[in-house]
Amino acid sequence: MMSDDLFENLAPKPGEALDPVELARRDLKKNLPRRFWKEASLKARDGVHHLELDGRPAFTPARKPLAFADAGLAEAIRAEWDGVGEFVDPTQMPLTRLVNSALDGVANEMEAVTDEIAKYAGSDLLCYRTGDPARLAALQTAEWDPLIDWAREALGARFNLAEGVMFVDQPDGTVAAVRNHIARETSPLKLAALHVMTTLTGSVLLALAVQSGRLAPEEAWALAHLDEDYQMEVWGQDEEALARRAQRWREMEAAALIARIAE
Repeated sequence: MMSDDLFENLAPKPGEALDPVELARRDLKKNLPRRFWKEASLKARDGVHHLELDGRPAFTPARKPLAFADAGLAEAIRAEWDGVGEFVDPTQMPLTRLVNSALDGVANEMEAVTDEIAKYAGSDLLCYRTGDPARLAALQTAEWDPLIDWAREALGARFNLAEGVMFVDQPDGTVAAVRNHIARETSPLKLAALHVMTTLTGSVLLALAVQSGRLAPEEAWALAHLDEDYQMEVWGQDEEALARRAQRWREMEAAALIARIAE
């Protein structure tokens, strides 16, 4: 039986079910429970891979089995639990946190989560360009325009671009096309993963491109930080910003894995 403290720490809090990113980022460093199992393993039953801790089934905080049809995802979850040190820090378990929020929260709010993701189509990062400096503007055009073109062809969504920070309205048909595409997703795991990637990058287009295989997670991550990297190239690296980015990358990496292979 998992400890009550661990269940509490891994559980979505009231009002958090629609925000897997915040679930993953919550500060849980105080009063962390000690690791109470020696071995994390998988047991296949009826074509599903169940996580077990010392031979006992593991569950989400809402008592749903941590069980996965995809062997790769199951092994990644098992490795995450097996890699826990003396104390259980859920902030260092991005896959488990995302799975818990998906099964215990997102699964009950699929339409609302779809709406949340689709909102980003109205203010997608890739639509906002700089006019100066010219080198950064050219870089945005070269790196981001192929995704705008891809969205038009793959999603039937035509995006308006803007220069600077002034808001630009997107056609109703564009937002509707993106929402219709997202609404086809029936897996709570994949929908939660899409939500995480969208909020982390500020771009539903980058998230959908990763989910579809159009971009590797690393490529999407680099495109999302194009401006930031340019500024660091000019002014020097910000070590604190890079450390924060590294933590967010772990969340992105976990979400991308789930988006690509979860069922």
